[in-house]
Amino acid sequence: MTDLIERPDSDEAAAPPPEETAPVFKPTRRRRRDYGAMLGAAWIGVVVIAAITANWLPLPDPNEVTDTFSKPPSWGSHLLGTDSLGRDTLSRCIFGARVSMAVAIGGTAMSLVIGVALGMIAGYFRGAKDGAISLLINFLLAFPPLIFLIALVAALRPNLSTLVFGLALLGIPNFARVARATTIAFAEREFVTAAKALGARPVRILTRELLVNVMLPVMSLALVVMATLVVAEGSLSFLGLGVPPPTPSWGGMLAAGRESLSEHPHLMFVPALFFFLTVFSFNRLGDWARGRVGRESSL
Repeated sequence: MTDLIERPDSDEAAAPPPEETAPVFKPTRRRRRDYGAMLGAAWIGVVVIAAITANWLPLPDPNEVTDTFSKPPSWGSHLLGTDSLGRDTLSRCIFGARVSMAVAIGGTAMSLVIGVALGMIAGYFRGAKDGAISLLINFLLAFPPLIFLIALVAALRPNLSTLVFGLALLGIPNFARVARATTIAFAEREFVTAAKALGARPVRILTRELLVNVMLPVMSLALVVMATLVVAEGSLSFLGLGVPPPTPSWGGMLAAGRESLSEHPHLMFVPALFFFLTVFSFNRLGDWARGRVGRESSL
């Protein structure tokens, strides 16, 4: 009799052991680009560059009076038309951007420096210093902003310096609160404790260890504050409390164009468009920066 050959009961037993395969690494998903923030940054860049180089651009004098009164936009000599005195609207919008950008950047820079310094001192030392600085911040917040600015303009001469100074004072509490809260959150971290153990002085800890972490949320707030200051400057100029004429400003142009809105709507539409795009771009950049800060802090 022939030998019986034992066969496996199933094909699985006869199958060779599976070979170990290297793990497959899928490429990580690329971050989605925020085209809204990119367009906002491009618009802000164009406005700032145009405001700085306005004297060298091929534009007529913004205060030059001509005989073409309230001319609508056209492809001729006046691309965005003229106002009720025959002055070029495009030229006045670009030169008016100097006022808005000076107020936004200058006022924000002043309030950022003072507010961050006060907030970090209050959050790090606490105690009596925290109480005194908090009292000062609450004192600034107690004044209605519009009433405060009207009183300041009435007491001082209404010019660009007065606007920057007044709006900077109103922006200090926002930066101080954010800086104080962030300093308190990082003051007990390991790197701060290690710096104290090595004998670092408070000034060094504040400037070398804490300032970098505080500036992340502060910079995102700064963009939103810039948008707020542009709105505030335009509102004051619209009420006649901003930069005095004939210096062009977007708020002043809106105030001058409201009298002939039904007959010549472009007198308000053109400066309002510059106003809207600038404020929207600052806010959009602020939202983007706040999202980036949130992602960085979660890592």
